Amino acid sequence: MATNNKVYSITFGGIGGQGVLKASEICSWAAMYAGYHVKKSEVHGMAQRGGAVESHVRFGKRVYSPLVPTGGADVLVCFHQEEHTRLSAFLKKDGVDLTEYLDKVAQAIENPRGLNTCLVGVLSAKLSIKEEFWMKAIEAVFKDKGVEENKKVFLDGRKMGQS
Repeated sequence: MATNNKVYSITFGGIGGQGVLKASEICSWAAMYAGYHVKKSEVHGMAQRGGAVESHVRFGKRVYSPLVPTGGADVLVCFHQEEHTRLSAFLKKDGVDLTEYLDKVAQAIENPRGLNTCLVGVLSAKLSIKEEFWMKAIEAVFKDKGVEENKKVFLDGRKMGQS
């Protein structure tokens, strides 16, 4: 549980079909399981595959707004290089930009559908939420479909983020 008043803010972005909303859902559940108060917001661009999609996740002892203000994101997680240009204004000056991991993750995964879960693994290494809560979140989000595969990809990403 959060012991200070810090609110953690994460902006996720990509294009339709990349799993942006699934990734933010995993992060939200993990934070909730860890005892944080969580708010999440989704911004859908075009309502079709290929349109811009972003999601904001904020968690802490108490969170009042789900939207990350410009210059307020502790972490920026982009699933598509072109979305980085659009969303980089959200990142704090001292924030963590996970865009540098895009190529590494793409090369490390066998199935391109695992890009989002692998990047969430990288993200998990940058946050103080225990691994057990991330695993529980993956089980909640994926239910019985691909849970073990997603856990494996997540842990690969977590190792990448720790090194």
